[in-house]
Amino acid sequence: MIDLKISKMLHGSHGELHLNINLHINKGEFVALSGESGAGKTTLLRILAGLEDSNSKIEVDGNIWQGEKYIKPIQKRDIGFVFQNYALFPNLNVINNLLFVKKDKELAKYLLNLTNLYELKNRDINSLSGGQQQRVSLCRALMKRPKLLLLDEPLSALDFSIRAKLQDEILSLHKEFETTTIMISHDPSEMYKMASRVLVLKDGKIVKDGSSKEILLKTKGSQKLSFEGLLLEIIKVDVINVAIVSIGQQLIEVVVSNEELKSLKIGEKVTISTKAFTPSIVGV
Repeated sequence: MIDLKISKMLHGSHGELHLNINLHINKGEFVALSGESGAGKTTLLRILAGLEDSNSKIEVDGNIWQGEKYIKPIQKRDIGFVFQNYALFPNLNVINNLLFVKKDKELAKYLLNLTNLYELKNRDINSLSGGQQQRVSLCRALMKRPKLLLLDEPLSALDFSIRAKLQDEILSLHKEFETTTIMISHDPSEMYKMASRVLVLKDGKIVKDGSSKEILLKTKGSQKLSFEGLLLEIIKVDVINVAIVSIGQQLIEVVVSNEELKSLKIGEKVTISTKAFTPSIVGV
């Protein structure tokens, strides 16, 4: 488990901002961190990783990472960090980017196989697509089997199909390695699919904290809609079937009949014409 008490003054585009976080994260949670740009999300991750100074108290599984008189060195913190820009070594090939972190060829092979990269193990980094480079970055972050995996909008630059595949792979690795994962995201459908808990930051403070359903779903009346989207989940509400569908960066709750339910498959694109609740994402 992680206990955080973070305090740091930030200088943003709107003037000074006090990042003031008091937070408890359970072991094995997948936490999505959302909020407006400049709210302090990336700074929070960087403080956790030891990349930025702050007046903070950080305790992980009973071990002090930062206190009044002690700051644990970055290299001794049991973390993996995946950056937006991948941060790979361009002079090393795929497998050597992983082995640079830890000389464990079996683990490197396992991770590359799990992410369908093993056949590319000897390729130069610059010859890979953006999605492939992001997979390498993810594998490298897991080479130390970290207790804590930090993801700073890792999929924001990728197209829909690659993004959906990597979401599945990140979830699989999160469960396989039993890591505690904190991911910054602005995509409600991504957060709903992946996170067990969502935190929303505003002006340096946590203003919302709850399950993905509690934070992301909000129903208001009903209207007639016809649209195409990705089916994320089907929930039974009393005697009604409610489909959770991702359209762009919004989530829609759609009431579906028992007959329609037979042809629906989670993870596939669907076109539904029925009475639907209005778009559910508001200001996250």
